[in-house]
Amino acid sequence: MAHSSLSGTAQAWAALGGDPALLGRVRYEGTGGLPAALPVMELARSTVAVCALAAAELAARRTGGPVPSVRVDDGAVTAAFLSDRLVRVDGEAPTTFAPLSRFWRAADGWVRTHANYPHHRARLRSSLGLPDDAGVEDVAAVIGACRAAEVEERVYAAGGLAVAARGPKEWAAHEQGALAAAHPLLTMERLGQEHPPRVLPRPAGEPLLPCAGLRVLDLTRVLAGPVATRTLALLGADVLRIDAPQLPESQEAHNDTGMGKRSTRLDLGSGAGRAAFEELLAEADVVVTAYRPGALDRFGLTPEALAARRPGLVVARLSAWGRYGPWHQRRGFDSLVQVATGIAAVEGGAEQPGALPAQALDHGTGYLLAAGVLRALTGQHDEGGARLVQLALSQTAAWLVNGLGTADPAREAGAREAVAREAAQEAGAYDPEPWLIETDSPMGRLRHALPAVSFDGGPANWARPSGIWGTDTPVWA
Repeated sequence: MAHSSLSGTAQAWAALGGDPALLGRVRYEGTGGLPAALPVMELARSTVAVCALAAAELAARRTGGPVPSVRVDDGAVTAAFLSDRLVRVDGEAPTTFAPLSRFWRAADGWVRTHANYPHHRARLRSSLGLPDDAGVEDVAAVIGACRAAEVEERVYAAGGLAVAARGPKEWAAHEQGALAAAHPLLTMERLGQEHPPRVLPRPAGEPLLPCAGLRVLDLTRVLAGPVATRTLALLGADVLRIDAPQLPESQEAHNDTGMGKRSTRLDLGSGAGRAAFEELLAEADVVVTAYRPGALDRFGLTPEALAARRPGLVVARLSAWGRYGPWHQRRGFDSLVQVATGIAAVEGGAEQPGALPAQALDHGTGYLLAAGVLRALTGQHDEGGARLVQLALSQTAAWLVNGLGTADPAREAGAREAVAREAAQEAGAYDPEPWLIETDSPMGRLRHALPAVSFDGGPANWARPSGIWGTDTPVWA
């Protein structure tokens, strides 16, 4: 089936510095759908396409053969972008959002909060002057009496997460929004001192695993970063996720994004934790981080410091708002970026802001991040050098609204509804079952989405299911 996604794929592949001649290796097929006013399905298939093409390109470098053909199936892509909602353990569905993670009516508009973690709930309540057991009605009463921008500032000042809803034009006029629009979709650059080319040996056996023998330190949380490292694990990398013992994490989220990985906990503030990390770093090929800018600097984890201690490293960094502007040190999640950048306004109606049909900024950015790592590894194979790859959810949002979207994304309500209705009709027959599989896991019977990243000879599934979060030994396999 022919799709109009070539434009999006070509844009993303150009941002990755890829050879445009390789775009002919990608074929599109299947049916699926993520109905929305904005071109979310185009973003989804384009980001999966460039990730699969980057994997095929690296595989060709390692085998010395031609670049394998890439297959992008809309059904598989749709299931992959909904994977966090489709995962089941013994038939039980995950909890997606906590009661205090939602839209709230403010005195002059709308606010969205994110309070899935206990420490974020505590900071939200504290910033609003509420007790620890305050519920939805209590929070609604306080926010309803305040201006949206006031709530945003109060909650962020307390270390919580809240964003006032803005339209696309409001975000474009905001300093942070203007900077995001002016930045490229992603950046890739040389890092530190020159390092000779690293020619990786031919992968052994089948399937063809372009990341076989590579070791990845995964310092990411929640969704976008873990989607990227989950993809690298699919492609054969030994991925070890590292979390701080004091930070809570959702086993439900890890059930989806922990596929193919191992997971451990290290206190980088302790001597023993730092020593264990340095031993891992000494044999690592890739480090992926997804904490807010500056949060890991005190542990010597800036890209420059990492590359100095481990020459020839690939460092990939992800943030919510970018490493620039007044919001650069703010925490953020997909749902909040949608609200700030005008996506929620475009997807909503007159009564209330809306949301994309999936956490598409997270998933799309995750595939772009994995693609950036793969292209950096190919670059090292050809030219050597340590590499730095950087992305932000807000830059992916700008691409969706301005690059993949229209010149005026704040469409008339009637046109917006027509687009959504047409997309819903197209996706009406979609059934995810062909792209779901069940397997035994340490948590029980695990149902998960199959990988959307696919190329001839490549893997069809992860080598291992998700495990219990934080329980693996901090050593390489």
